Amino acid sequence: MPGTRKLGRATDSRTAMLRAMVTFLLENGKIETTVTRAKEVRSMAEKMITIAKEDTLHNRRLVMAFVTKEAVTNKLFTEIAPLCKERGSGYTRITKIGPRRGDAAEMAIIELIDVKPAQAQETKPAAKANKKPAEEKA
Repeated sequence: MPGTRKLGRATDSRTAMLRAMVTFLLENGKIETTVTRAKEVRSMAEKMITIAKEDTLHNRRLVMAFVTKEAVTNKLFTEIAPLCKERGSGYTRITKIGPRRGDAAEMAIIELIDVKPAQAQETKPAAKANKKPAEEKA
């Protein structure tokens, strides 16, 4: 259940931090943070994606009440949610990467699952274009 971890912060500070982290995750597709924060961000981000699956004015307003940037909300409804239409849940992946160097806090990378293949498809034609001149030289 989201919101059960206090993360060592007051309620308003914790809410602001989670809003910023969810916005950053949806904007960039991947963030590096502590494991407990990643678990909280996962639950909130998955709720936003589930809401965004149906593009209505009410759902846009629900997402805008939590996400801090309007451009990220548009990206969520136009790019991210359509990729997740067929998936029931589990839109994010948390990968543990070991302890942080100053205080040995357990670190993790949280990333969106379905967004990465779409970005990889965009880069594949560029890779093929680079191979053709090399083949012509040979």
